[in-house]
Amino acid sequence: MKVLIATDKPFAAEAVKGIRDVIEKAGFELILLEKYTDKKQLLDAVSVVDAAIIRSDIFDKEVLEAAKNLKIVVRAGAGYDNIDLDAATANNICVMNTPGQNANAVAELALGLAVYAVRNFYNGTSGTELLGKKLGIHAYGNVGRNVARIAKGFGMEVYAYDPFLSAEAIEKEGVKAVKSADELYATCQYVSLHIPATAETKNSINYDLLYKMPKNALLINTARKEVINEAELVKLMDERKDFKYVTDIMPANHAEMNEKFAGRYFSTPKKMGAQTAEANTNAGIAAANQIVDFIKNGNEKFRVNKK
Repeated sequence: MKVLIATDKPFAAEAVKGIRDVIEKAGFELILLEKYTDKKQLLDAVSVVDAAIIRSDIFDKEVLEAAKNLKIVVRAGAGYDNIDLDAATANNICVMNTPGQNANAVAELALGLAVYAVRNFYNGTSGTELLGKKLGIHAYGNVGRNVARIAKGFGMEVYAYDPFLSAEAIEKEGVKAVKSADELYATCQYVSLHIPATAETKNSINYDLLYKMPKNALLINTARKEVINEAELVKLMDERKDFKYVTDIMPANHAEMNEKFAGRYFSTPKKMGAQTAEANTNAGIAAANQIVDFIKNGNEKFRVNKK
């Protein structure tokens, strides 16, 4: 049984060691493809393996059809929009993610970005504090829960909206549930985004929604670029000089925003939510354990595509 680690952006050495230990202890062979520069290298690698662990690597229809023996691919992380789920299902490939493994890392980054923004990007001028401010969490999953935990440590008043959770499930954790995204944005000066990129959510964070936010609003996006209507965000920030936007997913119109909104906009050079040694290792080892459990026991607990 051959297991491939295919990572354009490699795991940390410690993570690879942990993955190797799990895979080889199970009696499987580990194949490593790191920092590949051509899609053909990936196509060749997947053609001979039974399982694969990836990060943000693109597993499209061409890749999945080239993987004649592939039974399972695990995305080491929560998001999996880099995998063609329909093509995987058509080729009898199980797709999994590793929910929760990166959650604390992303949450810490979200609050770190918030501090950076409210202290005026450390430019030496007087900023504001998080204590007593209202923070809205848009989607209360693993990351959202960790954001709430940390925000409460700052003394923030935490609200959340998640259409898939009951108010009781949210409020039992000391977070105030609201009934709609409109209510969340109208209530909270700060909003942290944690929604996935789906047909329903793409471009859903738009002018009308963001305009509802109170004065001196801050939007923090450590979710997905596609959920932001970037043209409407520019329109909003043109009109509202009090609005700030910080993200670890560089917008397509980054140059324009950087020029027009200096002092109110910041993007990291690349997505950084899971870029910690701990998250890197946790997600990689979780992926390895899920592959072993799937192959040996048929466990599909974290499957995200249809059979």
